[in-house]
Amino acid sequence: MHPSEVLFQGTRQPLLLPACDHYAGSEKLMRKSIALQQEIGPLFDITFDCEDGASAGSEAAHAELVASMLRDDGNKFHRIGARVHDLHSAHFERDIEIIVGQAAAQLAYVVLPKPDSVAEVRKALDLVNHHANKAGRQGLPVHVLIETHGALRDVHDIAALPQVECLSFGIMDFVSSHYGAVPGNAMRTPGQFTHPLVVRAKLEIAAACHAHGKVPSHNVTTEIKDPAVVANDAQRAAAEFGYTRMWSIHPNQIKPVIKAFTPRLSEVNEAAHILHDAMSAQWGPISHGGRLHDRASYRYYWTVLQRARLAGLTLPESAIALLNTPVSEAS
Repeated sequence: MHPSEVLFQGTRQPLLLPACDHYAGSEKLMRKSIALQQEIGPLFDITFDCEDGASAGSEAAHAELVASMLRDDGNKFHRIGARVHDLHSAHFERDIEIIVGQAAAQLAYVVLPKPDSVAEVRKALDLVNHHANKAGRQGLPVHVLIETHGALRDVHDIAALPQVECLSFGIMDFVSSHYGAVPGNAMRTPGQFTHPLVVRAKLEIAAACHAHGKVPSHNVTTEIKDPAVVANDAQRAAAEFGYTRMWSIHPNQIKPVIKAFTPRLSEVNEAAHILHDAMSAQWGPISHGGRLHDRASYRYYWTVLQRARLAGLTLPESAIALLNTPVSEAS
């Protein structure tokens, strides 16, 4: 049987998204981002920003620009989303009307910033779905920024919403919401990985995502000149906090983020061998390298292969065969 049939019986497979989410808020930067995505492929997502990363004063015109660029032929991979204004902004509903109403078919997702509760997310989903349905799009994916006390309180309920596929941590707004009780150095390394309140928030978000098969996306690194800082933050986010995706705010950050979240080639080869042997054994327990493996570990190695493919890693032929075999032929 196909791995997806055997390993996830009775449960939904966890969602997987490209490891890097690159934000761009001006026309110049949006076009540069599209050009880079066309150059290296859909190894990273782009989020067109209508909120903090965009200039103020021409909100409706900017939303029209975003919708136009989403419909452009340059969006050939359909891996571009949009962050709209927050739910309490006077521009929120107009953003949704313009962007979702005009480009629902091309949108990869909508990002909702600063909700204060699961009830607010549900209300926003109703508006998104109203305009998406009118445009012929059902179930448009939504990403939610967790950056308020209320959203963190409701994080498991938000992650459980079927239409939500990703939760991102908004560290700067979260730290600011403590009004000086959490120091500013908790927005960056090393404080962001050691301050108890920030660590708690990151772990709650990651745990909620993994409990519901969603993608946890780590906050931005504000250092844009030294790629080693970005790489270190991404490695810690993945290895210590269980994140599988991270923001980028500068083109120089994209490749270090992708690399940090890409499985090592040795692990990919091991995963391919183990799953090949498991399939030959009808997914029963096997011994590999002197260690016992069964379906519990098979699920882990299956995810390794999928993450490697998303990152554009060259895979062993046995892994390609496993990933590409149609379910109907493998059954």
